[in-house]
Amino acid sequence: MIAAPPRRVASTVEGYAGIAHEFEPRSVDTVLRALDVVLSSGALVVSAPFLLACGIAVRLSGKPVLYRGARVGRFGRQFTMYKFRTLVPGAEQRLGRHLGEELTRLTERELTVVGRTLRRSKLDELPQLWNVVRGDMSLVGPRPIRPTFFAELTEEIPAYWQRLVVRPGLTGFAQLRLTREMTWAEKLAHDFEYIADRSVGLYVAVLAETAWMLVTRPPRGPVGQI
Repeated sequence: MIAAPPRRVASTVEGYAGIAHEFEPRSVDTVLRALDVVLSSGALVVSAPFLLACGIAVRLSGKPVLYRGARVGRFGRQFTMYKFRTLVPGAEQRLGRHLGEELTRLTERELTVVGRTLRRSKLDELPQLWNVVRGDMSLVGPRPIRPTFFAELTEEIPAYWQRLVVRPGLTGFAQLRLTREMTWAEKLAHDFEYIADRSVGLYVAVLAETAWMLVTRPPRGPVGQI
């Protein structure tokens, strides 16, 4: 898949953002946001030693330590998502026009030794806790997506824009159930399931399942996703 021109990407995101704003927030969203702030702030404090160790390991493999990528957030607001850098320098430019299985395959070649370990352990995601504190993301929700891919996927899947009614998340139904064979439409169905039924109980259940998976199961899914 070839990336859409920047002007068309911007107009697509803005257009769907206007539609998303017509959806009234639910009262539970305020509670979920409060939980996001409390839990992610606490997680940042607890994980500080891991953040330091990961940062040093990445720095030894080169610069920069953090990957900064544009993502589409709630109501179409674009923000900078943070992760520990896992790819060799210049990989972002080489991979930027690819999507899906092709992106996964090509990304495998661009991973650093440290980056491969960080991705399999999910430790590369820790800096996104700061995105949660800032309000860019939630702990639970659809994965944040690049503006270019958002524009492409809204053409392929007309309902895709409805992900914009909630903040993107660190984890969620689609992330927990991800397989190599899963299509974008199938991932979207899992996202919609959470969006429609979101509640404090479901939020806590997803976090609990995520924690249990990280502790008890080997890494699942393609390591090359970005």
